[in-house]
Amino acid sequence: MSRLHAWAELLRLPALFTVPGDGLAGAAAVAARPDRRTALAVGCSLCLYEAGMALNDWADRAEDAVERPHRPLPSGRIRPAAALAAACALTAAGLALAARAGRPALAVAVPLAATVWSYDLVLKRTPAGPGAMAAARGLDLLLGAAATAGTVRPALPSAALLSTHTLAVTAVSRQETRDGTPLAPLAALAATATLTRLLPGDLGREHRDGLVAALRRDVGASPTPSRPPGHGRPSGFLTTALSLSYAAATARPYLNAALNPSPPLTQRAVGAGIRATIPLQAALAARAGAGATALGTAALTALARRFSRRVSVT
Repeated sequence: MSRLHAWAELLRLPALFTVPGDGLAGAAAVAARPDRRTALAVGCSLCLYEAGMALNDWADRAEDAVERPHRPLPSGRIRPAAALAAACALTAAGLALAARAGRPALAVAVPLAATVWSYDLVLKRTPAGPGAMAAARGLDLLLGAAATAGTVRPALPSAALLSTHTLAVTAVSRQETRDGTPLAPLAALAATATLTRLLPGDLGREHRDGLVAALRRDVGASPTPSRPPGHGRPSGFLTTALSLSYAAATARPYLNAALNPSPPLTQRAVGAGIRATIPLQAALAARAGAGATALGTAALTALARRFSRRVSVT
């Protein structure tokens, strides 16, 4: 059991609950019902995410020996070679799942895997680090779109919003182990407020499109194409509720970290930011009209919170 717990720590298993919503939000953005290819894309995402976790600790083993001696590698509970082998095996498994999902999915999964490895091995300690992490999240959402519908263009706005959130959280995480400045948590707080305001932004356009379609029918013109089965008109109430849930999940931890940018409060803010990815994904699905997908994604929040009490997500 202790060895299993060590691997759970290394792979930060509670953070896995933040992954499926990427692919599901990507499928919702292209107005497609999740199918077998979506499931394969989610499986790919889970593998590449865990590959990044294992590779992260392998790359940070010398730093962790000084700053985080309790982590699985410096404490000797897991050998560095085993962590590296796990990262390689999980990457290969992820790419194999993407290949089964189709060529468009593999075309996104390859740069996603390259971004994960580049971040952990090269970019993490450079100014490009937060941008690389943000790009990885955005690509993960596009992976779901590419696998489900063979296209990513309609999913680009959703990917941009998710990437912005990830950029903010990653910027805060760079001062987890030392006293920092209020700048990063304040910027993350501002980003959260902006995203909360932007999330329902497409609803007005969708309702206008619906009104135009109705007018076209009234005058005998051919109606505009409808959404595929499983997608309805975006629910303003559901999107707003999920957007507010996203904001509530991060507002206080970010504010506390800004008022006192100490390692414990910063780590708490980072953990909250990671878990807040789930209501953000759900809100993105809801605004695309995939209410069932949004509610299913939102349900993962409780699981992430429960398991993060046993294993840290940061």
